Amino acid sequence: MPDVVRAALVQATWTGDTESMIAKHEEHAREAARQGARIIGFQEVFNAPYFCQVQDPGHYRWAEPVPDGPTIHRMSRLARETGMVVVAPVFEVAGAGFYYNTAAVIDADGTVLGTYRKHHIPQLAGFWEKFYFRPGNLGWPVFETAVGRVGVSICYDRHFPEGWRALGLAGAQLVYNPSATSRGLSAHLWRLEQPAAAVANAYYIAAINRVGTEDLGDNDFYGTSYFVDPRGQFVGEVASDTEEELLVRDLDLGLIDEVRQQWAFYRDRRPDAYEGLVRP
Repeated sequence: MPDVVRAALVQATWTGDTESMIAKHEEHAREAARQGARIIGFQEVFNAPYFCQVQDPGHYRWAEPVPDGPTIHRMSRLARETGMVVVAPVFEVAGAGFYYNTAAVIDADGTVLGTYRKHHIPQLAGFWEKFYFRPGNLGWPVFETAVGRVGVSICYDRHFPEGWRALGLAGAQLVYNPSATSRGLSAHLWRLEQPAAAVANAYYIAAINRVGTEDLGDNDFYGTSYFVDPRGQFVGEVASDTEEELLVRDLDLGLIDEVRQQWAFYRDRRPDAYEGLVRP
């Protein structure tokens, strides 16, 4: 595996339809590949609006099978074309009445390595996700990709430290956190939680947020996507809070071992003392 991985993420505005939204992300991916990126990740349910701003059964139309649906097939072709690993979050239908907030991880040769399903499902004004999604049931997988060991944690998952730790214990080097979060209390947390998780677990995090407003509600998605390293420091500049943007950054995976030797959190953790944490 390379010591330095050039990684990319996209924060995007909603175009109004799936075809143009996917096409826009494909162009961003091709540009990232031209800049030498080896992996790219997109925002939460990237091929649709953030429909959870309302509770309307009509929005089940955005769901499709994973990995056998049209979007993931198209992302597999994109991965083969660009030679990049692709993290593609979509609304998954897995059977009648079985819907998940899902991300597929696709290797650089187009192979779908597997999926992650969002564990923690919010239900509050502007984020009516329990109306649409079942809680994830595939654990916290870490995927062996062409660029290293990659995990996924989706949006609301970031508020729960156990998931971050599970990914670290499974060997993650880079975790993508595709999100759809709007201005308010979370804007303050956005710049705290992922850097803190990167420090606590000694890996890189790609924090991706939508940007702009959509016609389904009052949510103003504030972007400010970024990469953060195992020391909790932003890698390059944070993205705009108002404009669509492609970020491409070099991630030195060798820093992970260096940090884990200096801050021996994995050595010094005490699982024997945490039994009470898993009680309801």
